[in-house]
Amino acid sequence: MAAAESEPEGPCRGCVPGKALARNCYDKGTFEEAVSTATPPTVVRKSFRFSRRQSIALVFFCTVFGAVAQVLIKSGANVLASASPLAMLTNPPLVTGYGLYGISTVLLVLALRDGELSILYPVISLTYVWVTFLSVVFFKDSVNVFKIAGVSIIVTGVAVLGKDKPR
Repeated sequence: MAAAESEPEGPCRGCVPGKALARNCYDKGTFEEAVSTATPPTVVRKSFRFSRRQSIALVFFCTVFGAVAQVLIKSGANVLASASPLAMLTNPPLVTGYGLYGISTVLLVLALRDGELSILYPVISLTYVWVTFLSVVFFKDSVNVFKIAGVSIIVTGVAVLGKDKPR
């Protein structure tokens, strides 16, 4: 039997695409050919997934980040001397507030990827609750019966929508 007939066919007479390089590629000096034509092995990475509770908790933290971002943006806007872009970019509370919004958005995308939109999206409305509370604390906003009723309705609505049959 001839040597050419005993070698399997492949990119370099012994290598199979998608497999490791055959030993004879090294021995016969065809390594460069094998490297240039062999398919690298694909690494399958399992991406992290959040559970239902983790998604809800993540969205909850996003609402807190969003509310703190609003307060920072408001306090930055209060001391803004002019409406020029340079004045806005050099205003630390304003820049920090927008940074928190960015972080909140990234975390929200991760939570929404794995969670139920019909459960998670109403949780986002808790941002209104936190903003109302923080506005009273930091800006001395007034509280009246209508604000209390509105906040109560939001909290009740989120609680009702979050109720689900045990799985």
